[in-house]
Amino acid sequence: MISIDYQSKLPLYEQVARRFQTLILKGVLEPDAQMPSVRALAVELSINPNTIQKAYAMLEQQGYIYPVKGRGNFVADSTALVKQKKESLLEEMKRLVTGGKELGIRQTEFIRVIDLVYREEDSHD
Repeated sequence: MISIDYQSKLPLYEQVARRFQTLILKGVLEPDAQMPSVRALAVELSINPNTIQKAYAMLEQQGYIYPVKGRGNFVADSTALVKQKKESLLEEMKRLVTGGKELGIRQTEFIRVIDLVYREEDSHD
């Protein structure tokens, strides 16, 4: 479920948090599902429990998970997060396309890149 890239420049806690973000946004981890305990995940990944705790704190702050005293952490309803993330990405894409147009990039070139990205994704599924 979670893997660590020790060659990455990203801190371990960010790698853990990003992986959980992806799993939550894709619906792999459903709302109200219990997250792995800090200790269990730390043992599984062979990293310090404080690293997992930092990742969980980050996820909680961003609204991906919520704590239940004495029971652990649970996945929050991500509907609003997904909508917000999509809107943000589409705004970023509009900004990039506008910048590309100013540089003379044609619509067909953008479409070719988009098609390429989607084909790559489909081949990984």
